[in-house]
Amino acid sequence: MPAFSDSTSDTLAAALSAVPTGTPVSGVAGQMLELFTGGDLEPGTRLPPERQLASALGVGRSAVREALAALEILGIVDVRPGSGTYLRGSASELLPQTLSWGLMIGERSTDQLMELRAGLESYCARLAAERIDAEQIDALRESIEGMRAGFEDLDAFVTADAAFHAVLGVAAGNPIVTDLLAVSRQLLRVYNDRSVHEAEDMRIALEEHAAILEALEARDGDRAASAMIAHMATARARILHADESADAG
Repeated sequence: MPAFSDSTSDTLAAALSAVPTGTPVSGVAGQMLELFTGGDLEPGTRLPPERQLASALGVGRSAVREALAALEILGIVDVRPGSGTYLRGSASELLPQTLSWGLMIGERSTDQLMELRAGLESYCARLAAERIDAEQIDALRESIEGMRAGFEDLDAFVTADAAFHAVLGVAAGNPIVTDLLAVSRQLLRVYNDRSVHEAEDMRIALEEHAAILEALEARDGDRAASAMIAHMATARARILHADESADAG
């Protein structure tokens, strides 16, 4: 398992700087997250000892210990008593996880999340039009058939809808976009799951997905992006209505 040698520990510590006074724990955690998601550290890497981190950050060891405990809860590091603290994942794995926690912990707006998702989904559709293969096209067709069959089963409809977007994300061929989309979809899922509940909503959603698929089959990026924007606009209206209804309730 890779581990920091003394010289590597010194190098890593030198990359850190003293945190602002007043909020040492959040400052320590923030600097560590920035370092971990930079892409230079391998999964399983052992971090420098607490005393070295505390010295580099200009805080007490208790602040470092609390920050590491918080990062362990978030699944970022693995603290092993008597052994040390180890990085759990790669940068590509940590980025969506830390973004997800940050959005869930902080204040967030459903409307702003929908704007983010709409932009990502549209870009994803444009990329997929250039890169999608025959097997992925078939998988999208199966998802649409699943949505059609799910008119009498809301759970089945929602599952097929999610499968369509998951396949599209893979077809885009950009893991970072896919990761960010996964985060935005997960954060909005509570609204997604209850926003489509009428037969007319299902019919419209099915038609919109079919239009996206037709554009992908034609390898037309502009058309695919436009179809996705139209779909996201409809979904946004439904989700915001569901959000308002929930608040009113």
